[in-house]
Amino acid sequence: MGAQDWRQAVIEYIRAEAAPQDKFGHQPRLYELAIEIGQGTDFDDDIVFAAAWMHDLGVFLGHRPADPEELACWNHVPYTIAKCRELLPAWGFPAEKVEAVAEAIRTHQPQDAPAAIEAILLRDADILEQLGAVGVLRAVVKVGRDSRYRNYSDVVPVLRRAVEKLPEKIRLPRARQLAEPKIAAMRAFLEAIESEAGELLF
Repeated sequence: MGAQDWRQAVIEYIRAEAAPQDKFGHQPRLYELAIEIGQGTDFDDDIVFAAAWMHDLGVFLGHRPADPEELACWNHVPYTIAKCRELLPAWGFPAEKVEAVAEAIRTHQPQDAPAAIEAILLRDADILEQLGAVGVLRAVVKVGRDSRYRNYSDVVPVLRRAVEKLPEKIRLPRARQLAEPKIAAMRAFLEAIESEAGELLF
């Protein structure tokens, strides 16, 4: 199986497994962001592609716990890494690169400190996906279907923390450039919410 074959297998698998369905869009956007951030740097595109497409498998319905108490303490990363080690070689992904994918996924969250360039690209791109208009959409869509977000007012503090804390965690210059309009858009949204609803936002 060639590179295009395993890549197509990854895409088809995530398309089938992504639930709720809107979660599918995060993966292709993340990959494109990582590639954009990585322009002019030397990185392994196979690793970035596989990690970007597979990194959130453990947050999909059917892969994460259904029980609210279990979900509250669920860490999707070890589950996702285990599934990658199982699935990627079966699809023809180069066996010698599987652990690099696992490491990128292990360190893809804002609190992590990745070392490899592929992992840094993934983490910076994932931070960008939590900012801007896309970041707002990804948060607001959880209202009413995620036990953590019962009302719109539960999401606003999450967005505020994102715009206040995440930009300082971005590592690469190109990612910082891409973050600037996203930060401005998110701040404008929060200001508009405060102006339009204030304490009446439910």
